Amino acid sequence: MSTLWTPYGEEPVPPAGSGSPPQSGDTGGGAGGGPPDDQSPEDIDPEQMREMLTRLAETPVEAIVTQFAVELQEIAVLHLGLSAERRQSLTQAAIALDAMGALVDALGDRLGPNEDPLRQAVAALRLGFVEVSSEIDQAGGTDPAP
Repeated sequence: MSTLWTPYGEEPVPPAGSGSPPQSGDTGGGAGGGPPDDQSPEDIDPEQMREMLTRLAETPVEAIVTQFAVELQEIAVLHLGLSAERRQSLTQAAIALDAMGALVDALGDRLGPNEDPLRQAVAALRLGFVEVSSEIDQAGGTDPAP
């Protein structure tokens, strides 16, 4: 399971399609600091909700976007490593890499001190993608990625 960095610590991120995203802060509840498993979102204490929203509002957006970019990097690396075994993983790696590149290219210097490391990571991933694609082509496979 992945985690999301927040100023208040790492928060678990549930798998895709498993429901709502995790909530920041410790509410004494289930995974992600959200309500306990037997508590619906309507049962959340309004004070707890205000506290969670305050923490989220106090978190610089560039820090949140940077974390998303790092998660996309991790997903791309994972799928590049699996692409020799699962051809569709190369396509999945391309999606993650393109998404990360789009974030970094579109936001540029608004990412602050994280811009250069993220640009370097995108460049390294693009190089890795080309290398893995070439290896698959040399092995007689076809490149499923556009």
